[in-house]
Amino acid sequence: MADTETVDAVVIGAGPNGLVAANLLADAGWEVLVLEAEAEPGGAVRTAELAAPGFLADRCSAFYPLGAVSPVIAGLGLDAYGVRWRRAPDVLAHVLPDGRAAVLSQDLERTAASVDAFAPGDGDAWRAEFAFWRRIRDPLIDALLRPFPPVRPAARLLRALGPGDALRFARTAAMTARRLTEERFAGEGARLLVAGNAAHSGLGPDQAASALFGWLLSMVGQDVGFPVPEGGAGRLTAALAARLGARGGRIDCDRPAGRVLHARGTAVGVRDADGAPIRARRAVLADVAAPHLYRDLIGLEHLPRRLAADLAAFEWDPATLKIDWALDAPVPWTAPGVSGAGTVHLGADLAGLSAHGADLAAGRDPERYFLLAGQMTTTDPTRSPDGTETLWAYTRLPRGLGWSRDETMRRADRIEAEIEAHAPGFRDRIRARALSGPRDLEALDRSLDQGAINAGTAAIHQQLVFRPVPGLGRADTVLDRLYLAGASAHPGGAVHGAPGANAARAALARSGLAGAWYRAAVDRAHHWLYETH
Repeated sequence: MADTETVDAVVIGAGPNGLVAANLLADAGWEVLVLEAEAEPGGAVRTAELAAPGFLADRCSAFYPLGAVSPVIAGLGLDAYGVRWRRAPDVLAHVLPDGRAAVLSQDLERTAASVDAFAPGDGDAWRAEFAFWRRIRDPLIDALLRPFPPVRPAARLLRALGPGDALRFARTAAMTARRLTEERFAGEGARLLVAGNAAHSGLGPDQAASALFGWLLSMVGQDVGFPVPEGGAGRLTAALAARLGARGGRIDCDRPAGRVLHARGTAVGVRDADGAPIRARRAVLADVAAPHLYRDLIGLEHLPRRLAADLAAFEWDPATLKIDWALDAPVPWTAPGVSGAGTVHLGADLAGLSAHGADLAAGRDPERYFLLAGQMTTTDPTRSPDGTETLWAYTRLPRGLGWSRDETMRRADRIEAEIEAHAPGFRDRIRARALSGPRDLEALDRSLDQGAINAGTAAIHQQLVFRPVPGLGRADTVLDRLYLAGASAHPGGAVHGAPGANAARAALARSGLAGAWYRAAVDRAHHWLYETH
């Protein structure tokens, strides 16, 4: 029998968070092995010629605004491994049902002029929001992305705000996007830019905390745009993999993890799906969804009763239907300003966003879809031949709908009809299309359960110390030396690398000089959370 393979750390999953975690551990001199179930690394960050040859489509995630401001991503120096960021002429356009469009641009005066056209004075209000953002940007980003509680970043944020503005900002963070935009802006243009951006989180404009998501994404877009890696999202994965390889790390693809091995409350390694054991001297990090880790890789019978009960209440975010098109020419939008936008929102005003959110909550197939679209060749000309366009659009739908071929085609036709209504002649330019329904996305990456692209709802009841279940809001799990490194952990979805980085930091702290005291504190907290009555 072959000897058991031994490394310092096993990372389960080669998605962006897993690769970030592996890189940070390799930087510390650890011997790292990454197990990836699929034939290639990347998880939801991959690129392929989906619709037609020569048309590069990002399988899932495409734009990386939070990656552009993430200190984690910046600290990896991925430009040395081939990452070059590209941006569209404008960041985003929100097309209203009546054919008008509001435009978000990195040019502050262009954004201000666009929202002023809807309501004079909104341009000044937008400038004021952006000035406030620049005042708190760095400590806020650190506070959002660092392990919970973010003591030092929070202290810096409090100093930047002062007590009065800190209270007001806390109120903003808890608000609905509807209430925030009604207080700050008079016209539909500015209101829809913020509320539409909130929808990227899967939240409707009437849900608590949707204001923070919408405001944050709007201000980041105003600041750094919504960039993409030149040549496709897969270039970001390739860079992370190359950086890891340069530091001695290894990725084994087509090698799913079958079980986390543990003894006396400590993770000691992983058994792959073929039964081969791998010993982990220092840590196991799991870039998988929390239900998969706890139910399948550990087993509920090994969890405290209260933790298992909390896990039963874990809430996924809505399902997703995505279409990728290869177009013979750019989309013939009728509204001015839309053709130069990388990201396009369409199909809803504020009332329509509310109706879409209500349908999701009620489990109804929405009467009218709210679409998020990406004009990829407009953003990065390498994505398709000259004069053509690689385009995608997706909509969020209730979980549990029927997804037969006929039902999927019917919904895809509705999406195309919505675009055609705002761009007559669009359908005539379609060379080919590829459909990715909820089960297709789940097959691509198991963490995308029914196309749950945020690995769990972004609603306030499943954020901070409630993510993925009521706990510490940290990567540490009830098993010593096992860490949750995926988007189910704080601070959640988007490609910013924070869950992976936080898991790596926890593993390094546990293996450091004060590691025994660190784990004793975690164990006491877990006992209080899950064992006491």
